Amino acid sequence: MKARTASRGSLAALALGAALLSGCSMMPAYQRPAAPVPADWAYPGAAVGTTASELLWQQFFTDEPLRRLIDIALRNNRDLRIAILNIEQARAQYDIRSADRLPTVGAVVSGSRTPNGSGGTITVYSAGLAITSWEVDLFGRVASLSEAALAQYLATEEGRKAAQTSLVATVATSWLGLVADQELLELTRQTLVTREESLRLAKLRFDNGVTSELDFRQAQSLVESSRVALVQLTRQQATDLDALALLLGQAVPPDLGLAATTASVSLPDLPAGTPSDVLARRPDVRAAEEQLIAANANIGAARAAFFPRISLTAGIGTASGELSGLFKGGSWGWTAAPQLLQPIFDAGRNRAGLASATAGREIAIAQYERAIQAAFREVSDALPAAPRSASSCARKFWWPRPRAHAIGSPSCATTMASPATWICWTASAPCSPRK
Repeated sequence: MKARTASRGSLAALALGAALLSGCSMMPAYQRPAAPVPADWAYPGAAVGTTASELLWQQFFTDEPLRRLIDIALRNNRDLRIAILNIEQARAQYDIRSADRLPTVGAVVSGSRTPNGSGGTITVYSAGLAITSWEVDLFGRVASLSEAALAQYLATEEGRKAAQTSLVATVATSWLGLVADQELLELTRQTLVTREESLRLAKLRFDNGVTSELDFRQAQSLVESSRVALVQLTRQQATDLDALALLLGQAVPPDLGLAATTASVSLPDLPAGTPSDVLARRPDVRAAEEQLIAANANIGAARAAFFPRISLTAGIGTASGELSGLFKGGSWGWTAAPQLLQPIFDAGRNRAGLASATAGREIAIAQYERAIQAAFREVSDALPAAPRSASSCARKFWWPRPRAHAIGSPSCATTMASPATWICWTASAPCSPRK
């Protein structure tokens, strides 16, 4: 019993000593690069109001059919489902890397028979617990790889948030497009009826010699152009319905009729905030930063490869020359076999690994800065173009010029899409802090 207690105490002391030696890290200190964008927007947003980071999409979009469509898309969209599954995969990879920091303990049962010098054989049976090739992370190689896996996991989570925000904005844009299609179709039908009546009157006047044939042909041309516009708008509406169905991951529910009008749709003006606050909350920017943190951690692992790698193989159990004697008194024992491997010649492998990790960090820095610049441009472009309401947009583009829109004037839904998109980007759910 005393021997068993001493054995366990020795293994515990050895494990504790190895754990104390695992506190060193070769990772360079992480510093967030300065944002390569101006300190303020060229065009200010609303002066007062709820900031986008505190506003949920349910509060921004107040139309009930649109809310239902967004909810269906969030539950059924396949791209978002893939993003969620990517998170699970990245989390599993992180768990694998984290498990490498602790020893793997397994039950071992073995038997061997070897010849001896006198022509006989030696038989040994053993059973117990064993630790095989556990790396004592003295220079932080395993910890750096674990940190890189954590950053990759968090980047994937931010990618899911970006996909969700983009999905909400795209569904809203598609719905606004369908509302616009419905109104354009109705207006084109009315225009066609008016022009057919004008054609009838023009033909009557031409038949009675009041007007020339040129006036009659012009009226006829207007009717034909309205018919073509009606066919084009009908096809456009069907195309937009198919696009919305793809976003929803199912057919568009028939009970969600397009009862809304562009005059009734109102999107609130939100304070733009400072670029540093807005960009820091965007999921795509945060994902790029997590990728940068992962690349920084990979440098730590590459640096640690130059130093000795210490591994430990140990076991505790019982051994006997007969199966019946395995668990008898006096058969218990333990073994410990530490190993130190110092690279001497590797044909430049470690130097190339460090160079690759360093270049990867520079690439990640450039990608992070590009993500910030792209985000700044999207928000900056949306600010001067943001209409105050859907009704003002509709009045501007449609009703004063019925003849122009029937052929295909700028779509109000397209104009409204930009502010909706950037507001949704910045109004995403608060990001979880790193732990």
